[in-house]
Amino acid sequence: MDAKQQELFEAGEAALRNGDLASAERSFRAVLAVNSQAAGAYANLGVIEMRRKQWHPALAMLRRAEGLAPEVPGIRLNIGLAYYREGDYRSAIAPFKSVVRDVPGSMQARYLLGLCYLFVARYADAVATLEPLWPQASDQLNYLYALGIAAGEAKQPELEQRALGRLLEAGKDSPEVHLFMGKAYINHEKYDEAISELNLAAQANPNLPFVHFNLGFAYLRKQDLEHAQAEFLADIAVEPAVVYSYDQLGLVYYLQQEDQKAEPVLLQAVRLDPKMTSAHLELAQVYDREKKHAAALTEINAAAKLDPTSYRIHFVRAQVLQHMGRAQEAKAELQTYTRLFAEARERGRLALEQGALPNPELSRDPQ
Repeated sequence: MDAKQQELFEAGEAALRNGDLASAERSFRAVLAVNSQAAGAYANLGVIEMRRKQWHPALAMLRRAEGLAPEVPGIRLNIGLAYYREGDYRSAIAPFKSVVRDVPGSMQARYLLGLCYLFVARYADAVATLEPLWPQASDQLNYLYALGIAAGEAKQPELEQRALGRLLEAGKDSPEVHLFMGKAYINHEKYDEAISELNLAAQANPNLPFVHFNLGFAYLRKQDLEHAQAEFLADIAVEPAVVYSYDQLGLVYYLQQEDQKAEPVLLQAVRLDPKMTSAHLELAQVYDREKKHAAALTEINAAAKLDPTSYRIHFVRAQVLQHMGRAQEAKAELQTYTRLFAEARERGRLALEQGALPNPELSRDPQ
């Protein structure tokens, strides 16, 4: 890199450190105008797009950088982060795994890889990835909860109890520990115990992020729709830009047959996260009940594109097609539903299809 390129590169780095993304972008693009093979410039342009939360442009830049410097683990870490922050946990696994392989001491890469395995229900892989972090991370509540839940799902009860016991010890009587213990009870379908723990968290800190969401989820599982509705609304008041409570509130309104309330809430969920499969599915059901069959088909097709192996989606799609008078297509959809339902039952994935507890506390941007 000659003196001019070095000067431009350093100016870009300084601007990036100061949060001046526009100036940083100009500097790094000026570097590329002189040297189109400057991997560092592409990598930094990727970081700039990540700061803007523009994940696809970020990935395009980072992939260019990776092609020019495949040996640099930091580029692959950022690729994983871009996928992770976009919510594409399956795609994040490979880059994080490669960083763990090349830099075994990278706590960040290993922790995020473990979370990705947890979020895609690869529980044994999550345990194998997370457990080695115990010496460094056993005072961190998020880590202990993630390890405990993964261990429970992987049928490793001793490790689950060790992690959750340490969670109680490390968290003492904090609102956060009551939040995580409440979530652990939900995962074991002990909803009354969950509500007790979560209420302790809410009493200590009514503005604790996601405590009202988890209370709403527990009440919904108990079919207590009035309390669920109130808790999801309370969570939206605390976290108006987070998608999960809009999605679940829309479901509550649908179950209460209040379609006029359900539609705008679910549309907001889709605006916040176009990849929220359940929101598209619920919207399809709302539109179908309102006899807006073309709109219902659009939404259920969007859901099917996001999750083509979901038996629930194929069942709803069959209903919509039947209501549209497209009997042959509806019949084919029902056959697909029957096959996928049998496969899900054989693999023990019926509960997952019916709506596992989300973990938005864990999936926030890591520091």
